[in-house]
Amino acid sequence: MIKEFILPDIGEGVVECELVEWLVNEGDVVVEDQPIADVMTDKALVQIPAPHAGVIKKLHYAKGEIAKVHLPLYSVEISEGLSSSDIAETQEFESKSEVLSQESTSRVESNSSQTSMQIQEFLLPDIGEGIVECELVEWLVEEGDLVVEDQPIADVMTDKALVQIPAIKTGKIHKLHYRKGQLAKVHEPLFSVEVAIEDTQILAVTVEPVAVSEQAVAQQMVAQGKALASPAVRRLARSLGINIASVSGTGKNGRVYKEDISRYQTGVVDTENNVVVADTKVAISTAIDRVEPIRGVQAVMARMMTESVTTIPHFTYCEEIDLTELVKLRESMKKKYSTDELKLTMMPFFMKSMSLALKEFPVINSRVNSDCTELTYLSQHNIGMAVDSKVGLLVPNVKDVHNKSILEIAAEITRLTTAARSGRVSPNDLKGGSVSISNIGALGGTVATPIINKPEVAIVALGKLQVLPRFNANGEVEARKIMQVSWSGDHRVIDGGTIARFCNLWKLYLEEPQEMLLAMQ
Repeated sequence: MIKEFILPDIGEGVVECELVEWLVNEGDVVVEDQPIADVMTDKALVQIPAPHAGVIKKLHYAKGEIAKVHLPLYSVEISEGLSSSDIAETQEFESKSEVLSQESTSRVESNSSQTSMQIQEFLLPDIGEGIVECELVEWLVEEGDLVVEDQPIADVMTDKALVQIPAIKTGKIHKLHYRKGQLAKVHEPLFSVEVAIEDTQILAVTVEPVAVSEQAVAQQMVAQGKALASPAVRRLARSLGINIASVSGTGKNGRVYKEDISRYQTGVVDTENNVVVADTKVAISTAIDRVEPIRGVQAVMARMMTESVTTIPHFTYCEEIDLTELVKLRESMKKKYSTDELKLTMMPFFMKSMSLALKEFPVINSRVNSDCTELTYLSQHNIGMAVDSKVGLLVPNVKDVHNKSILEIAAEITRLTTAARSGRVSPNDLKGGSVSISNIGALGGTVATPIINKPEVAIVALGKLQVLPRFNANGEVEARKIMQVSWSGDHRVIDGGTIARFCNLWKLYLEEPQEMLLAMQ
């Protein structure tokens, strides 16, 4: 039975997403919960798992296309009575059979021909329309490692998503051309790999007549309209009104790159594969404007911030908080309780004290409808925190802060921060927030005017922690650890007096931690 997989709801208000990467091919056997695709919503990078075991029959979208929520993403053939364990056993049997077949074939071929090793450069392919470079986030292999075809080699970050680069051949990693954090250029070598080739292939490369004949075959393929090119290059050719079959590609087997389209358009035909160094220097020295599309998380941030500012009357309230005693408490607890899974920062204390204050001022934890006729008081304290991730600004929230201890909040913050910074935060972690905290002071600055994360009615920005002189009760000057906080409130439902009294209670819990401990249930 063939069943269509309907793309489910993957985030509040999300109606479409970009297909970043298929993790399977048509004809593959998959098991329940196996990752099928990576998609980029306007909030985060999301992995789509298989709800059923079966055989992939059709993938309905190409890489880079926009998939619609509640419409078919792919079709899968489900055999009645076939369980996930059965399919797993079938995959294992097929894998072993394929290995035995390859070993048998290699033994037969070894009698008829000898193999040699050759170092080949892996050129970074097109990984998205309009993308010319990407950041090397992580190497998944090291020089000298043996890799197989389709094995993940590196994680790279484009201006749209986190993309995994697979190996296209089996071999041994010879050299990694970039360090972590450097920018890699599309169509330029990313790494070199040592692969096995037969003597007949070596002759085809070294003997000039054979090489010429292969080039002629590649050109003949182009002439017959079978040009090799990525979807992004084909779209570029169509937009310029160029028949891609008439363009001579400079890539392997005549593959057409964007540079080939540009040369064809200007009438310059480059018949050599090697680029002149002098020309490269001239191209680099020419400064041109760069236009990049606003997509993904950046696009939704632009839309939501514009909507918030234009529909919510903001007002800002600033206060100074003395965190000297809280810092001492946190330092004493940090030595005992911090682990790899639990980072005891100041944020858990800010959230817990805020939750205690919300019990006394529930209007801060409310939502107002679009025409401002109803106010909903939320029962849960889901406090969000802004995270500067690689895919843009994300605001995951800690659920039920009022029911959690400080250590439980700290563990949840550690999990959310790690996921958000990698761009793979769960959609459920991004929705349902009631109040947000922006820790902009971690980067610098003391006072801000934060924009409310609609449909919430309040947000606070934390300034940097400073050691400043202050008078004590005896009139003596002493060094104190001071932080400026800046609240923005929705003036339709919150007045200045309410947010001032709420902030004073929150301040009390932070300046006198014993009061916070006494208020905790």
